[in-house]
Amino acid sequence: MSAYIAPSQIAQRQLAYFEGKHVLVAGESEDLFPVELVNHCESVTVFTTNYGYYRQLQPYDQITSVFGAEFTGDTQADLVLLYWPKAKAEAEYLLAMLMAKLGDDTEIVVVGENRSGVKSIEKMFKPYGPITKFDSARRCSFYWGKCLNQPQPFDIQQWFKSYQVNYHNHQLTIKSLPGVFSHGQFDIGSQLLLDTLPTLSGKVLDFGCGAGVIGSVMAILNPSIELEMCDISALAVESSKETLAANGLKGKVFASDVYSNTSNDYKFIISNPPFHAGLDTSYSATETLLAQAPNYQNAHGELLIVANSFLKYQPIIEKAFGNCETLNKTNKFAIYHAQK
Repeated sequence: MSAYIAPSQIAQRQLAYFEGKHVLVAGESEDLFPVELVNHCESVTVFTTNYGYYRQLQPYDQITSVFGAEFTGDTQADLVLLYWPKAKAEAEYLLAMLMAKLGDDTEIVVVGENRSGVKSIEKMFKPYGPITKFDSARRCSFYWGKCLNQPQPFDIQQWFKSYQVNYHNHQLTIKSLPGVFSHGQFDIGSQLLLDTLPTLSGKVLDFGCGAGVIGSVMAILNPSIELEMCDISALAVESSKETLAANGLKGKVFASDVYSNTSNDYKFIISNPPFHAGLDTSYSATETLLAQAPNYQNAHGELLIVANSFLKYQPIIEKAFGNCETLNKTNKFAIYHAQK
């Protein structure tokens, strides 16, 4: 079994494309293939919007790793290795940003699983130049192309989608970058969670804040709280910051890999937790969130989460807190509450 995800395995078959190049890796990369790549090219920089992946790369000083919503640093990169992201809009965003940054004559390699819609790159790359599929294996495709046309300047502000959410006579403006959960809509799970919340006080953490819907509503309904919001995605962190600003609200928004960067004295931890990583379903982050929650709360800490009814989160919460009650339930969702 290879230690690499399938898109990396297909890139590994085509190392000749990377010889002598300064490579910038971006997109849905999640393994240590960039570390191996160092042996085959001049330099490797990884730009990631995923804070967990950024932390994973920290021990490897032979590569430069950059975390953020936008790649702004100086770079010698002349070839982009793009791992096709699960959201097509995010691929468009990354292409527009990186091609504008690196300019024409930049080469690009795109790898991705066929089921993720990687074939869309054929049409998407047309404004920049030619791109051709050169290999397919392990249900993945390998494309090589070159930017021959001068790309349009990139302005991140133009990529925020803005939409209105009405909640209990409060109108909110939500600002969301491509690929961020709740991009362009108010999801039902979040609404059920907000409908069920008690009056909040003290320090409140909105975990997995996405575009900032839950955090913003909590701040409006409970103006005295000390609001903190975190997400593993830089795109979500920037979206939540913009959402707070658009509504004249205050809160600390930061990147965190589960509890890596949080405080440890929250009165409330509130979450509509994510359970997707890439194309596959992953519950590990949420299970860690639930199991360790009491360690990051004050003596009277409370946890409230919304989850799909079929997920077996109650036993984990019960074990962590010694109690777990279901406050609300629909056919699809359940609201769980626990108290220290």
